[in-house]
Amino acid sequence: MRISTTSCLCPFLVCLCFIQRCYGASHHVPAKVPSKNQTKLANGETEVHHRPKRGWIWNQFFVLEEHMGPDAQYVGKLHSNSDKGDGSVRYILSGEGAGTIFIIDEVTGDIHATKSLDRERKTHYVLHAQALDRNTEEALEPKSEFIIKVQDINDNAPKFPDGPFVATVPEMSELGTSVLQVTATDADDPTYGNSARIVYSILQGQPYFSVDPKTGIIRTALANMDREAREHYTVVIQAKDMAGQVGGLSGSTTINITLTDVNDNPPKFPQKNYQLYVPESAQVGKPVGKIKANDEDLGINADIKYSIINSEGANMFSISTDRDTREGVISLKKPLNYERKKTYTLHIEGMNTHMDPRFSYIGSFKDTATLKISVGDVDEAPVFSMDYYIMDVYENAPSGTEVGAVTARDPDSRNSPVRYFMDSKEEGERYFRIEESSGVVRTTQPLDREDIPWHNITVMASEVDNPSLLSHVPVTVQVLDVNDNPPEIAADGEVIVCESSRPGQVIQTVTAVDKDDFANGQRFYFALPSQLPGRAPSSSLTFQEPISLSESQRCGVFGWITNVGSLSLSLCLGCYFTPTLG
Repeated sequence: MRISTTSCLCPFLVCLCFIQRCYGASHHVPAKVPSKNQTKLANGETEVHHRPKRGWIWNQFFVLEEHMGPDAQYVGKLHSNSDKGDGSVRYILSGEGAGTIFIIDEVTGDIHATKSLDRERKTHYVLHAQALDRNTEEALEPKSEFIIKVQDINDNAPKFPDGPFVATVPEMSELGTSVLQVTATDADDPTYGNSARIVYSILQGQPYFSVDPKTGIIRTALANMDREAREHYTVVIQAKDMAGQVGGLSGSTTINITLTDVNDNPPKFPQKNYQLYVPESAQVGKPVGKIKANDEDLGINADIKYSIINSEGANMFSISTDRDTREGVISLKKPLNYERKKTYTLHIEGMNTHMDPRFSYIGSFKDTATLKISVGDVDEAPVFSMDYYIMDVYENAPSGTEVGAVTARDPDSRNSPVRYFMDSKEEGERYFRIEESSGVVRTTQPLDREDIPWHNITVMASEVDNPSLLSHVPVTVQVLDVNDNPPEIAADGEVIVCESSRPGQVIQTVTAVDKDDFANGQRFYFALPSQLPGRAPSSSLTFQEPISLSESQRCGVFGWITNVGSLSLSLCLGCYFTPTLG
């Protein structure tokens, strides 16, 4: 801008000091139609006509950041109309950085920056200017405030403050599926030029992924990427300022992308036919074997449910899934018998439990295999013909009397001979013995039913060829009763009768018991010994006539009344009665 010498100037002028080459064409003020206070000259310059007024006229100064030259950087010039160029005006600068960062020539009013400035640390400085009369120190103009702005240069590369990144995307995703958005920051001035205008590009990760140059959104660049083929990818994204132009600064970050699993693989048995050997001695409810279908998926997408789909196999065996190994565990439902059935065929199906309908076009997510089970012959212990035996023998039978017999056979096809013996730890061995080859049980001594009516013994059987295999069976022996015990009278030894008792009055009832069984011991009669006077054929005694006796007298006049199982006595005082029972 050129100031006409004929115009009326303000008392003090703050001059713009920036030169065009320092800032480029982008800092030119756009051409405007001259206003009523401006005149367009022939050479293209504009002549400004200022109205006279008091005070400062100032504009914003600029200083370039990161100045590395050997001399102080020129900022601008302060000038007052009162300054005639004779040095009588002294210019003073105060405010932020005055005297340290910014210095002023007191005579000329030229301002210089003595240090390199960083716009990212401080964008502008607020200062104050004064013009004083050098001789009187009087202010020629009022103090005025102006700003020195630090002009940005492209001295900061874009950065990714949060990197590196970790991201996931489902396998088999469609082309262009969004994975992650990365954002770089640039400390330069976004309002000035292209220093902070960032463009994104991909340095590593093609052709699998792409990045939007403006937004930084990373997307899949290939459709249907298969996790089972490749699971992990490393993508490097670059952010470049200056809108990606040559000479711009750049920064990069790494994104580790993992394809997550979807159920796009059905289970598969490695082979279609399997064989398994199971001994017939296998326990019911216990696992007898395993089978496994492979699934390349992960987690719940690889969960498999196994089932036996044919009745022959399902009746004898069951199958469950081991959650840790995903194996099908085969267990026995019923006992095996080699002599009855030697082989079983199982048709086993393995099916995914969590299906994804998007991949139904692949087919059924299940597979089948055939398992042939061979039952192994095992040398089994002898088997008794009954689960338990009940025998009987009469008491007082002579030693060696046969009580009964047990029978056992070898269930194996060899049909080995069987020998019998008794458990030596039981009390029953004192009373019984068993014939080793026939299984006949005999007494070893006469038995007393009244002492022990029942005997419990254990008979064991083993194969002659393999004595270690034993079978046990309980045997109960009942001792049968015979009439070998006389009745016994349960009565006091002495009966006392008052002398005033009436004839026929019952004075005592005698009860008899028998240790024998009811069938043999409870039918008996009562009688008095023959040497007693007044004996009558009855089992109850009564007086025939009244009697009167002294204490020293005894009498034996009795009457009998028949009773079964008891005896009623009518005795005089001091009489003693001893009945004989038959």
